[in-house]
Amino acid sequence: MPWENIPFGFTAHAGHARELANAAARQARQAGEQLRIYTAGGDGTFNEALTGVYGFENAAVGCLPYGSGNDFLRTFGTKAEFLDLDAQLAGGPVAIDLMQTSLGLSATICAAGLDAQVAYGIPKFRRIPLCGGEAAYALSIVEQLCGHIGRRVEYTIDGETLTVDCLMCAVCNGRTYGGGFCAAPEAQPDDGWLDVYIIRKVSRLTIAKLLGMYKNGGHFRNGQLVRAAEPYFIYRRAKQVSLRAVDGRGPIVATADGECVPKEQITVQVQPLAGRILLPKPAFERFAAQRSEQSAT
Repeated sequence: MPWENIPFGFTAHAGHARELANAAARQARQAGEQLRIYTAGGDGTFNEALTGVYGFENAAVGCLPYGSGNDFLRTFGTKAEFLDLDAQLAGGPVAIDLMQTSLGLSATICAAGLDAQVAYGIPKFRRIPLCGGEAAYALSIVEQLCGHIGRRVEYTIDGETLTVDCLMCAVCNGRTYGGGFCAAPEAQPDDGWLDVYIIRKVSRLTIAKLLGMYKNGGHFRNGQLVRAAEPYFIYRRAKQVSLRAVDGRGPIVATADGECVPKEQITVQVQPLAGRILLPKPAFERFAAQRSEQSAT
């Protein structure tokens, strides 16, 4: 079907994409039809639609990346591939794992700590005249670095309990978040596992070095932490993770797919192959080839 013949609608409020997707999935199921939904926006809009069709085997969701972060697609391909409308129509659906979190359903990464605090602080700086985008982000970083850095956090990772003075952590199904921070460079979104990275509390001088390594994915190679990252990172693979601050300083800020909320406790559990997404043709073909290689081995 040509794009000009595909029905479309606009979201009017937060959560509207979820409502529209759910209604369309119900209607398609009653009619015995397969449904393709494409969101035009960022990760938040895509996640809303994916949440709306959760549990509907007849529905799959794709994205046209017109948002600010567009981290979801980085696990599968490039922005150019996802903006190619013909490639989108020529592609197809694949099944991926999802994460059920305390913040809702997520397809990419649930994080807590310094990075989440920075994201949580951005809106108040955007209210300042002429302060938006990168300026608000930079001011939020400065605010956090000038404050109390690090939290003492208790983790339960598939039954293993760790108490860590940490800077931040990321529980990953996808590879990137925060507009391109490559937290989990080798995460596979359909392997039934979560990649868990915990960064220990460090000095302010060390933070810059670690964040550079973390942004580029240089902390992890060939299934393990690189030697330079070992003193600062803890890595685990898991099915279920929970964490809570135990330093008496109140809730810890968490983020998942654009949602930022202070939480007393955060839980994340993998939902194997619970999501159906649409990939443009080049990404779809790569994904299928990788699955075939893994099946052969």
